[in-house]
Amino acid sequence: MERCRAGSSRRLAILALPIFVCAGGCGLMRSAERPFVFYPAPYPQGNWQPAKLDFEDAHFQSADGTRLHGWFVPCEHPRAVILLAHGNAGNVTHRADLLRELHDRLHTSVFCFDYRGYGKSDGTPDEPGVLADARAARKWLATSAGIPECEIVLMGESLGGGVAVDLAAADGARGLILKSTFSSIRDVAAADFPYSPVRPLVQIHFDSAAKIPNYHGPLLQFHGDNDHVIPLASARRLYAAANEPKHFVLIHGGDHNDPPKAEFYAAIDEFLRTLDRPRK
Repeated sequence: MERCRAGSSRRLAILALPIFVCAGGCGLMRSAERPFVFYPAPYPQGNWQPAKLDFEDAHFQSADGTRLHGWFVPCEHPRAVILLAHGNAGNVTHRADLLRELHDRLHTSVFCFDYRGYGKSDGTPDEPGVLADARAARKWLATSAGIPECEIVLMGESLGGGVAVDLAAADGARGLILKSTFSSIRDVAAADFPYSPVRPLVQIHFDSAAKIPNYHGPLLQFHGDNDHVIPLASARRLYAAANEPKHFVLIHGGDHNDPPKAEFYAAIDEFLRTLDRPRK
């Protein structure tokens, strides 16, 4: 759900989807929607040798045998192990700066993987496949880090928020961090075209607001009040559906693709501190 630029990714084309849906009518199928939701950057797009980032290439398989790839940035005696689900465009190379900061500044081990069709991962992205890929990535990370899957901190940005919520709601997590994400893709489409009957026609859901009540762990959520891609109201709808303990950080003046500032990392630092405290 982002706009392509150096070090980031493209705005989700779901904002154009309602026009396509209205033109195509009720016969629109998931296969026709995919180009509007997923905008992968396959290899060799991106900088595959970023400066000052010591990572390990991870190769693993999704449940259906699709070969996947990611970058693992290990940390000796990490305070947390983070699985990062990125947005709808680009690939792992566009998250190099974020991986570096999470590792160096916050002393965490972090793994960012590419969904099918992104980067060096095989296949073609769709909602079920992307969610299955995330499960395979979490399993790989848990094995590599030597911890149970439920002890991994899940972090999702934009479309990746829908991926992270799905994992957390179904299987739990040590903590859940969401950045610039939505209540559902249908809500995003409906907000941009309030007078068009698009909601029942959108077949790719990522319905985070319906899933997140099943997650009963700590939540940290970020959103900018100047986000031109995902309405703040959608983010607040998701937050309202979540259980305690939870904390919402409003980024004043923040747009969807703005690079994270010091307050972002400070809030994550404090969030990780709370995970170390005894649970009541």
